[in-house]
Amino acid sequence: MAAAARLDPKDYFTPEEWAPISTRSWWKGPAMITHAWATIIAAGAMVVVWPLTLPLAVMIIGARQLGLAILMHDAAHGALHKNLKLNDFMGEWLTPGGLRRYRPYHLSHHRFAQQSEDPDLVLSAPFPITRLSLRRKMIRDLTGQTFFKQRFGSFVARLKARKAGEPLAPIVFAEIKAKRRWLAFGALVTAAGAPFGLWWLWPVLWVLPQATWLPLVTRLRNIAEHACIAVNEPDPMRQARTTRAGVIERLLIAPYYVNYHCEHHMFMHVPCYNLPRAHRILARKGYAERMLIEPKGYRQVLALASSKA
Repeated sequence: MAAAARLDPKDYFTPEEWAPISTRSWWKGPAMITHAWATIIAAGAMVVVWPLTLPLAVMIIGARQLGLAILMHDAAHGALHKNLKLNDFMGEWLTPGGLRRYRPYHLSHHRFAQQSEDPDLVLSAPFPITRLSLRRKMIRDLTGQTFFKQRFGSFVARLKARKAGEPLAPIVFAEIKAKRRWLAFGALVTAAGAPFGLWWLWPVLWVLPQATWLPLVTRLRNIAEHACIAVNEPDPMRQARTTRAGVIERLLIAPYYVNYHCEHHMFMHVPCYNLPRAHRILARKGYAERMLIEPKGYRQVLALASSKA
């Protein structure tokens, strides 16, 4: 199995430049997690006061749910906190979780980035597709079909495949066990809100964004990062794409510097909050011309990904 080529930071940064870029902060990771949860709570409070703002809140909360997943991703690289025990604790318990399972899988993606052995290649290989096909995918995301398939597809398959006469209870119990953390969070939020008439907080302000906007922005993120890049691309500067993101895109689509994906693959242990600085230094030195960068933003990436006739 041929691993993707690696870059040596010494070839691109002076020691004085590299030291602050590679340094893990003791406070920035926790601050970003606090920001994500505070934004979710603020968006929820906005709906309680002004119910007509629900569509906007769904987009804001869904983007912060993606943001929490991005911060868990940073924890998988040991970049969320300089203390690795705290790094893993925050990545596992202050985000949607799954860090222990995600880390080996994701590091394999980096080891074989855009090579035939890349476990994430299935996400980018189909592109470009037609505009109609992309539209259908986005509709499935926004209508909850993608969420249902990802969350409950295996459960439905087990129900269909169960042998005649096999008791249903073990299958249901296994599904509850697999989703116990998600259900426990829902029970906690519901119990906290019910005495105030806010029993609907979890289904409306967590599950609804999770079932609609989150799948859509996750798809946009996957497309922007690796779609329309050749399989077995040898150049480490072109195995992932950096996409320009304005204020609205950072709020609703690309939180916590996730758009700097080329720099992330070039130097995967750099904390996400230092990627803009790395980008500026590389651009100043003329390396941006060699890197895969989309300066026109996510709209242009979608146009490229849906350019098949």
